[in-house]
Amino acid sequence: MTDAQQSPRAFGEQQEKIAARYLTEQGLQLICMNYQNKLGEIDLIMRAAGELVFVEVRYRRSSRFGSAVESVDYRKQRKLWRTAQCYLKSLHLTNRIPCRFDILGISPGKSGQSLQFDWIQGAFQLE
Repeated sequence: MTDAQQSPRAFGEQQEKIAARYLTEQGLQLICMNYQNKLGEIDLIMRAAGELVFVEVRYRRSSRFGSAVESVDYRKQRKLWRTAQCYLKSLHLTNRIPCRFDILGISPGKSGQSLQFDWIQGAFQLE
């Protein structure tokens, strides 16, 4: 099935699985995929060196309108932060574990067959 034949949701889920695999290969441990609450969704929640990592995954076919990483604007950052706060509160982890917000941009590689990853660790902080 080509990209054009997949629903946007199915394609997004496929990219999140690819992202989880990539980050696991980089040494992170997957805790949760597609965490959702009334405030929003977090694509991946992972653990790295004693901290929780909330990851926003973005795929872009081209950078004509900006990179995948650049597409995570302040409104999206704020929504992710609020969703993460609910997650932490639900597990009684608020102020008990260091956290960071990463963005993983995915785009087609130069060959068209491979993928290119742009991983921004600690991409933003809100408080």
